Amino acid sequence: MKGSELRQRFLDYFARQGHAVVPSSSLIPADNPTLLFTVAGMVQFNDVFLGRESRPYSRAVSSQKCLRISGKQNDLENVGPSPRHHTFFEMLGNFSFGDYFKKDAIRFAWEFLTQEIGLDPKRMWVSIYEGDDQIPADEEAHDLWLAYMPAERILRFDAKDNLWSAGDVGPRGPCSEIHYYIGDDPDNQVPEGVNSEDDTYMEIWNLVFMQYNRDENGVLTPLPKPSIDTGMSLERLAIVKQGVFRSYETDLFTPIIHTVMELLGTGSEHYQANSSAYHVVADHSRSIAFMIADGLRPGNEGRSYVLRRLVRRAAYFGQTIGFKAPFLAETITTVIDMMGDAYPELRSKQSYIAEVVTGEEERFNKTLAGGLRQLEAMLPNQADKAVFSGADAFKLYDTYGFPLDLTERIVAERGLTVDLAGYEAELEAQRARGRGAAQFKKGAVTERWAERNLAPTSFTGYHELESWGHVLALEFDGEELGTVQRGQEVAFVLDRTPCYAESGGQMGDSGLLVGPHGKIVIDDVQKPVPGVFVHRGRVSEGSVSLGEQVTVTVDAARRRDIVRNHTATHLLHRALRDSLGDHAEQKGSLVAPERLRFDFNNQKGLSSDQLQQIEDQVNAWIRADSKVEAAEMALPQARELGAMALFGEKYGDVVRVVTVGCGDSSDHVHVNSEAPVCSRELCGGVHVARTGEIGFFKIVSEGSVASGVRRIEAVTGRAAAEWVSQQAQLIRTLGEKLGAQPGKVEEKLDALLLDQKARRDEIERLRGELAAGQVDSLLAQKTEQAGTPLVVARVEASDADSFRRLGEQLRDKLGSGVVILGTVIDGKPLLLAAATADQVKAGRHAGNLVKALAAKVGGGGGGRADFAQAGGRDAAALDQALAEASSLL
Repeated sequence: MKGSELRQRFLDYFARQGHAVVPSSSLIPADNPTLLFTVAGMVQFNDVFLGRESRPYSRAVSSQKCLRISGKQNDLENVGPSPRHHTFFEMLGNFSFGDYFKKDAIRFAWEFLTQEIGLDPKRMWVSIYEGDDQIPADEEAHDLWLAYMPAERILRFDAKDNLWSAGDVGPRGPCSEIHYYIGDDPDNQVPEGVNSEDDTYMEIWNLVFMQYNRDENGVLTPLPKPSIDTGMSLERLAIVKQGVFRSYETDLFTPIIHTVMELLGTGSEHYQANSSAYHVVADHSRSIAFMIADGLRPGNEGRSYVLRRLVRRAAYFGQTIGFKAPFLAETITTVIDMMGDAYPELRSKQSYIAEVVTGEEERFNKTLAGGLRQLEAMLPNQADKAVFSGADAFKLYDTYGFPLDLTERIVAERGLTVDLAGYEAELEAQRARGRGAAQFKKGAVTERWAERNLAPTSFTGYHELESWGHVLALEFDGEELGTVQRGQEVAFVLDRTPCYAESGGQMGDSGLLVGPHGKIVIDDVQKPVPGVFVHRGRVSEGSVSLGEQVTVTVDAARRRDIVRNHTATHLLHRALRDSLGDHAEQKGSLVAPERLRFDFNNQKGLSSDQLQQIEDQVNAWIRADSKVEAAEMALPQARELGAMALFGEKYGDVVRVVTVGCGDSSDHVHVNSEAPVCSRELCGGVHVARTGEIGFFKIVSEGSVASGVRRIEAVTGRAAAEWVSQQAQLIRTLGEKLGAQPGKVEEKLDALLLDQKARRDEIERLRGELAAGQVDSLLAQKTEQAGTPLVVARVEASDADSFRRLGEQLRDKLGSGVVILGTVIDGKPLLLAAATADQVKAGRHAGNLVKALAAKVGGGGGGRADFAQAGGRDAAALDQALAEASSLL
């Protein structure tokens, strides 16, 4: 039974049992900063289990994308040598949120394994929790299992194997694991094999019974609604059902391995001799495809660095078995062919995934040679040591992009280990240097400000745009000064200011400082230290000195644009939640004078109708001219009033609550009133006094910024009026060019598009006729080389696709033989080779042929035995390459 069928049968079985089929969540956990990646099926339901979130169903089933490559869930070093360890895997799981419990969970598991997919009950073993001084033995599970198997196959284990918990505090409960014997001597199974080093006894499914809660004092109480969380690796289930010993022998991996063999032109002997490298490439190809599809790009921090490690690790292992050029796009194509139906994001991002991974491979290949030379130069210095210098390992990482595990592998071949403590020390030193050099936007304000122990700045800008203050600190070019002069770009701190410092997504104010002897044009204000407002600007006249009393005036027009956009952001947030649901929470925002940007949770893009509905709702609230109020209050009081707090934000004991009223009644609504309001959020920013001041709200774009996160950009006020004016002018201009009135532009374009389609169809028909004639002409040039019918020719092609189609048509019409074609497109030579099935069987390999020819035109490439393409740089060498093609047979 194929892996894809096992996955579908699992989902279909539990759907018949009343479970909602829930799509896999992203590999990047939403709203869970404690996890680098999704490691289990229950991650997306975590808040449901904890009672923080409700779903419209109480039973769920999923096939979840998982990645275990960090922290204690790190399988990376085992990938390759181990027959079953993987970075990426699919976890099949069924879940109950206070619905069914142990009886049905055990029944469902038994029925699915023995009846739905036909596993042998005589090879199955189960384990239950043996109990301790706090949680008793799980006799209930024991008695339930007795209905399905004899008592001698129900084994008891301690908390290490059969107790699950969410941490020191929170839900916990016993679990029951199902193990399966995959050895070839089923008559001699022994209970000691379960949970031992004997890998013929394999755990395939874990049923977690969440039935207790542990408080901060360690006291256990029964959960009011016990729940079920199960997990089963599709890769392990495939091992069992397909009758093999290693997951790399299942159809979840063999097509990728076969692709590698085809690209290299190798056979089973090469694979057996280098199986670890093949397995690394196969495993990492799956992980890389899904990571990029979920929005990651290779980088040097966090999740992006994990992706970079995987790409470079796969590329390195690929080179050890013969690859000279980027190849992962080819293996990932196979992954997408295999898994794209189950995970459509792979197909929709296929070209993007190939582009990203190939670019990273190319960058690594450029640095690999130099890095290896540098490593070789370092090795003599380690001659009398068993440990490779941590400082040198860090230099390889910092300069040549060598992931640490790659350096560890290379030096291990010389009998050395890496000084990990030394490596970490160098890494931390670099981070410290980075922190010391950190700058805020448009200025060099660093952590030096924290060392000055300045008093918090008093912000007066909620109620006034001009106020006086005293100069507490001046900085020019990173140095403290007593006086700054005309022309200098400076940073300064006052004891009080009306200028807002950038925070919460709202940009800092600009304005003007006027002192007794000079002026500073303020460009930006930031808070590098909590409470301290650091202004950045240029001394435009005279000088400014420490201690002087100065007057600061905010750029009023710019501030008005900012407050319009900030209040509009609150209205947009409310409209999104009304339209899409409460899940549409803010993930990020930018409030600038010329526009606003709002990121929010949503799994799919918004339709034109949804966007129009949201825009109309915001404009209705603006026209209502509702009152906007702000007040400070205790955080518990704000929560009682329903003020929305943003995930990930930290709040003090006293918070500022901004409330937008509803229509005419809003004049009678106070910020601490329980009357209905349009919006109530915790917010430290500045806002309009009434929504009517916003004027007009217009959405200009909507798109995706990450898996499950969408972005809306919009304009308000004068920027919105300018945008509408520009669009109207664009329509007028189009009308003039099309010879149509503005109201008839769409009608005219529709007619042109229909005409264009008809012309394209005619062009395709003519191309088909031309290609058919070209095929016949080329067949007339057929020769024979070493007993093989052969067509070699230089042809004209309008693009790469038509070139490929010509090659395929020629091969198919040839019947038996080999086709080698060359062309030049956009000044670059292209080559292809194609072999009929009988010729492939006879040992002809199109990939090898095109690889050899590509080298003659300054290129590289390869491909399958039956068809391959390659490109080059030297078009002038194409004819000579084709002239030598027949000799390759």
